[in-house]
Amino acid sequence: MENVKRQEILLESGSNEMEIIEFYLCGQSFGINVHKLREIITYDPEVVTHLPDTHPSVLGTLLLRGRTIPLIDTRKHVEIKHRDESDSSNRQVVLVCEFNNLVNGFLVDGVNQIHRVSWEQVQPFSVFLDQFKPRFTGSIHIDDREILILDLEYVIAEINPEASMAYDRSPGATEYATPEARRQKKLMLAEDSALIRAGIARVLAGSGYENLEIFDNGKDCFDRIYELYKQYGPSLGDELHLVISDIEMPKMDGLTVCRKVREQLNLKDLKMVMFSSLINKQMAEKCDLVGADGYVTKPQIPELVEMLDGMLFPKNE
Repeated sequence: MENVKRQEILLESGSNEMEIIEFYLCGQSFGINVHKLREIITYDPEVVTHLPDTHPSVLGTLLLRGRTIPLIDTRKHVEIKHRDESDSSNRQVVLVCEFNNLVNGFLVDGVNQIHRVSWEQVQPFSVFLDQFKPRFTGSIHIDDREILILDLEYVIAEINPEASMAYDRSPGATEYATPEARRQKKLMLAEDSALIRAGIARVLAGSGYENLEIFDNGKDCFDRIYELYKQYGPSLGDELHLVISDIEMPKMDGLTVCRKVREQLNLKDLKMVMFSSLINKQMAEKCDLVGADGYVTKPQIPELVEMLDGMLFPKNE
C-alpha cells in the first residue's frame, strides 16, 4: 500500500497541474490553490471577536477548535467597492488557509467549485502591472469567466508586515561562505509574486548572491536553462550553479521545472531548491521525488541562504 501511495504522489509531482477553488467577491470570480485550503466553514458573525486598533481589513478573530485565528474581510482588502446586494450575505463562508506556517481565515461571498487545471492555462500579469503592487499573480479563463488568482502571501504581508520580515534580513557570512565567495556563483530565481521576487533578490544581493537571473514564471526559467544547456552542454555547471524556484507559478510550476531538468536534460548535478509557502510533509516528498536538492518554507530567507551556502560551498572532507 505504501508503494502505491508513493507512486500516486510521483504521478502527481511535476505534472504541471494544480487544483484551484473558485470563490466569489461581489459576483466576481477569484481563486486560490487548494493546497493552501484547510477547510471551509459557514460564516457566523456572532462568533467573531472584534479587536481594537487592528488593520481595517481584519474583522477580528475566530475560535476554531480551540485555536484563535485572524479573520480577514477579503472583499474589503482587495477593494471591491460595488457590492451586488442581491448576493445575500447569509451565503458567506470562511476559507481557512494555511501557508508560511500561518493559519488565517478569509471571508468570501461564496464558493463555486474546484477546478483541476494546467499551469499553462494561467496567464501571469505583465511587468507593467507589477509596479502597482497587484494582489494577484495571474488569471485563468474557465468557460466564460476570468478567474483572478489571489496572492494570499501578499495580502498577509500588507496586513501584517512582520509576517514577511525575513525578506528584509540579509544574513552575514556563514561557516561555509563569505559574501565575496558568494559573488562568484551564478543563480537563477523563478517566483511569480512581485513582492517576494523583490524581497528575495534584495536579501540575496545583500548577502553576496548578486549574480542572479530572475524569472516571473517557471516556463521562462526552464527555457533559459535549456538555452544554456544547448550552448554549453556538459559545461553548463560553469555558467549556472543553482536554481531557486517557487512551486506554484503560471505556465510551469516549480516541480515540473525540476522534473524536466532531471529527466529531459539529464542534469543531475545542477542544484535545485524549492522555496515555497506550500512546504509540508506531502509536498516535501513530492520535492524529493522530482529530484530537488532541498526545500525551504517561505519566508525563511536566512535558512535559504544557509542552505545555498551548504550546497555551493561543501565542507572539505
